Amino acid sequence: MDEVEDANARPGTPDGFQRLWTPHRMVYIQGENKPASTEALVCPFCTIPDRTDRDGLIVHRARLGYVVLNLYPYSPGHLLICPYRHIADYTELTDPESLELAHLTQQAMLVIRTASQPDGFNLGINQGAAAGAGIAAHLHQHVVPRWTGDANFLPVIGQTKALPQLLGQTWEIVRDTWRELTA
Repeated sequence: MDEVEDANARPGTPDGFQRLWTPHRMVYIQGENKPASTEALVCPFCTIPDRTDRDGLIVHRARLGYVVLNLYPYSPGHLLICPYRHIADYTELTDPESLELAHLTQQAMLVIRTASQPDGFNLGINQGAAAGAGIAAHLHQHVVPRWTGDANFLPVIGQTKALPQLLGQTWEIVRDTWRELTA
């Protein structure tokens, strides 16, 4: 066996990658709070609106949808725009739901820009489990603030980021800024 093969065979051998161990994300990876299918009886996005805003991490409620802080964020201020109605596919949105979700996305970007001055955003809907939707049973759009030098898009869809703020702190900042801007 040559040296390269031997080095690759041993666990813990240094390589070109830096690692950030985040064992708290294992509950997400293992599927905690994820409905098994679109017919699942308990959907987290259907139950969140029944909670208080603080407990559910809701930063804004609208007529047909709401904005919630992602419980498993990729960066501080990572928001999800969710219709109240339990649907799995983007094509199932009514015209009024589509319009309101688009408007909520615009508002979310303005709020996050005011609250934390990101350099850009990743906006997206992972349509179906094969496309990376953690909860494929209930449609939701991601609004992910990004800063120059934080990373490329690959960590957003497949890896883990260190977060400099607790979820409760982020929720207060975003909720308060949303209220100030829309008052």
